Amino acid sequence: MLSIFQFITELNKWNRKINLTAIRDERDIVVKHILDSLAYLKGFSITPGIRLLDMGAGAGLPAIPIKIVRPSITTTLVESVKKKASFLRHVVRTLNLTSIEVVDQRIEELPALFRAAYDIVTARAFADIITALTTGQSFLKKGGLMVLSRGPEETLSMQEINKSGFGLVNRIVLTLPHSDYKRAIWVFKRIV
Repeated sequence: MLSIFQFITELNKWNRKINLTAIRDERDIVVKHILDSLAYLKGFSITPGIRLLDMGAGAGLPAIPIKIVRPSITTTLVESVKKKASFLRHVVRTLNLTSIEVVDQRIEELPALFRAAYDIVTARAFADIITALTTGQSFLKKGGLMVLSRGPEETLSMQEINKSGFGLVNRIVLTLPHSDYKRAIWVFKRIV
């Protein structure tokens, strides 16, 4: 878990220079960023050759913590803000992470080689759920999963979900360890 601590150290250091996150208390970083990111792992199984794309990667959440604990996942971080993308590249180098790339473009402008190439697409604080689904759909292989973390009070109708080309696989409501912070992990499967 040394890499998780290194990641937190780098996040705090860079957060003084550029605004990566409003959360600055170390305990809150662990609970609301690291544990929340790792909760995404409840939404999918790790299989050989799995590929994950994180839309609007920002400070690398959830993808960097996931990559640290599951290094076999081939990971693409998409972040259009150049300063944040620089931070992500720095973290990848500093933590010696492999099979991971940082793409500093808007998600809508990614070239065709990214289309239908991923098993998992994640997004955290990217947009509302339906916008995240419609934006991420083209990057998923058919049958691929979109995994999102939201507050437990957020709801959607099955009609909205189905219109977006997805089916709801699971909605896991949990309280993050060592806190009373509640999250819902939404798991959607691309059906069209």
